[in-house]
Amino acid sequence: MKKAYSLFFFCLMYSTSFAQNVAVVNGKSISAKEFMWAYRKSHNGIVSAPYDTLQAYLNLYINFKLKVLDAREMGLDKSADYQEEIKTYEDALATHKKAGVSNKDHDFLLNEYREGVLMFNVSEQKIWNKVQEDVQGVNEFYAKNQKNYNKPLGEVRGEVIADYQQSLEEKWLKGLKQKYQIKINENELKKLAKL
Repeated sequence: MKKAYSLFFFCLMYSTSFAQNVAVVNGKSISAKEFMWAYRKSHNGIVSAPYDTLQAYLNLYINFKLKVLDAREMGLDKSADYQEEIKTYEDALATHKKAGVSNKDHDFLLNEYREGVLMFNVSEQKIWNKVQEDVQGVNEFYAKNQKNYNKPLGEVRGEVIADYQQSLEEKWLKGLKQKYQIKINENELKKLAKL
């Protein structure tokens, strides 16, 4: 009887904690509060949105979290430059906090900055720098997709590079989604859409 009660209690606690999250990425929860804070911040303070809009934003947010996971796995969060940049931002935020920023916003801002820098750094390494150095890859991408361009490569190089970057990013995200487990809580997302 004790084992059954313990199992029931564990399942209840797990479902309650999951119910407050919109998703779990590789065992790390994305709380409804964090998600809606990020959504409001990137949508000029808009508080409510239809389900489809929130679902699309959650997919983007999960992609962001996957890139951050990859950056951490690569050890980018351990670099001295990264640590120094974060320390400088923390000091600036602490000064700003005295001017009246709430604790909740402070924590979200700090986490957003930490993860944003990691996402930028990993994207720079895996996509942007790679494309700039990969002349052959750009040429091959153009040759394979020439039907999409009505002009010679020299005239549409910028467009081809942008498309090549997009292609590399899609492959990268596909690999990350295969590597890391993602669980989306549709019920919580539907609740948020009703608020």
